[in-house]
Amino acid sequence: MKDLSNENVIHIAKDGVQYLQFRRLLEYSDILVHAYSLGIDKNFRTARAKNVEPLTQEEVKKANKDYSDLCNAIEMNYIDAVKPNQAHTKNVKKVDEHVNINKPDFNLKEYDFTDGLITNKSNILLATTNADCILLMFFDPIKKAIANVHSGWKGTLQRISVETVEKMQKEYGSNSKDIICCICPSIRKCHFEVEKDVQTLFENEFKDLKLDEIIERKSENKWLIDTVKINEEILQKAGLRKENIIDCGICSVCNSDLIHSYRVEKEKYGLSTAIIGLK
Repeated sequence: MKDLSNENVIHIAKDGVQYLQFRRLLEYSDILVHAYSLGIDKNFRTARAKNVEPLTQEEVKKANKDYSDLCNAIEMNYIDAVKPNQAHTKNVKKVDEHVNINKPDFNLKEYDFTDGLITNKSNILLATTNADCILLMFFDPIKKAIANVHSGWKGTLQRISVETVEKMQKEYGSNSKDIICCICPSIRKCHFEVEKDVQTLFENEFKDLKLDEIIERKSENKWLIDTVKINEEILQKAGLRKENIIDCGICSVCNSDLIHSYRVEKEKYGLSTAIIGLK
């Protein structure tokens, strides 16, 4: 079996389920659970956009089973899962209680146009999905608060990661110096190739950063952008300690045999998931 373990993450295979866990977050396993799914035979898509053909009953059933299997592997109940209807926004919402009874909070209007969730309640599993986009899991061990955030390139441009920190400060009194942020597998600079229109957006937005460290010209009309580095830098500017920002260092495109990648799978792409919760 291919092993993605490194100094920051452990690759676990259990009961037919594969997932990553961050070594740093495992230090708090008495109060915290988390996982990032592995395996392209798993697909955590619970809905499609409203303007395309809906999922079949079999596809919905499989997504729910994949969530159930992953949650069982970390000894949690998947009916406690809450997932936003991601739309590449900077919107972060607080979760205080479940909407549904005896089934997960998936595809609810309450979480339309939402790309980040925060909570300080136990037995609420925050879930996000990706296929190249960055997923960020936050944990404040002092205030016992968590967040799960989807930050695609559009969300990164809108600094949703910083928005999340500010939301945790406002809602839970978090000190940014206490917050831990773990960066899940995503497309990396080696494959995030863009043209002038997108390059210009990043250049204009992140003039406060060292542009030569985040944007590299590949050819006359192509650039490579390091969105992971951008998030690391803006989170440090928001007050997070460098040592509290933990990157898994894994590229979804380079490892598309285990991680869903839109760039590789194209229109029929599946979705991986990150889940985090307080016991």
